[in-house]
Amino acid sequence: MAWYHTYFKGLPQRAWKLNQDEEYTDYEVDFLRDVLEITPDSKVLDVLAGYGRHAIPLAAQGTALTCIDISQEYCEELQTISSRQQLSVDVICADVLNYPLPEAAFDAAYCFGNSFSFFPRAEMQQFINQIATALKPGAHAAFHTENLAESILPNFQARNWMPVQDDIIYLAENEYRAEGGYIEAEQTFISGSEKVTHSVRQHIYTLGELTHMFELAGLLVVGTFGNLEADPFQLGDEQLYLVARKQ
Repeated sequence: MAWYHTYFKGLPQRAWKLNQDEEYTDYEVDFLRDVLEITPDSKVLDVLAGYGRHAIPLAAQGTALTCIDISQEYCEELQTISSRQQLSVDVICADVLNYPLPEAAFDAAYCFGNSFSFFPRAEMQQFINQIATALKPGAHAAFHTENLAESILPNFQARNWMPVQDDIIYLAENEYRAEGGYIEAEQTFISGSEKVTHSVRQHIYTLGELTHMFELAGLLVVGTFGNLEADPFQLGDEQLYLVARKQ
């Protein structure tokens, strides 16, 4: 069983949510609406949706969302909020690699929140293929990652830590395994007397690798940006926003 099957619950999940910036999320939603050409009647797929950080504001503007995530806690939270607000959000709690998405059903798709590094090479190609299959011809998809090789490797940190709101401390020990193209990390979350440690494997891709994988799936990469202002991605940028179009 892969690490992400058991990671997203309890203290790590709470820390992730507390570390999000609501204002920045608003900027990302505006970015998605723009680059995906979302209209009120669009049907949009949110892959690895979490608790709906992007889906809820998009749905609040009338867009129909289908959200898939593996975390039972996140799915229940998203379902509760969308039901309370009477939003058009269909929540699927499943491993996206094993879930048959409908073919050519969506006008747009996205995978945000730095979850675009969970899968090794063969599974990553499968993941991209599934998203491509679910899109209508001409539809756009957007992806976000902070784990691109051009971002991580120039200033690789073997150890790092940071305080999180609500008195949570996050610590990580990282080892880059060049032969496999991934980072093996031990992540620890501490809050008072509570301590949770997970072993995490983050797969590191070059932009060239990803572009080739998208092409194999029938997705043409039409934009690679280093920020939400749509500046072209450059070596050393801390994150990548990639936009592709279904051929």
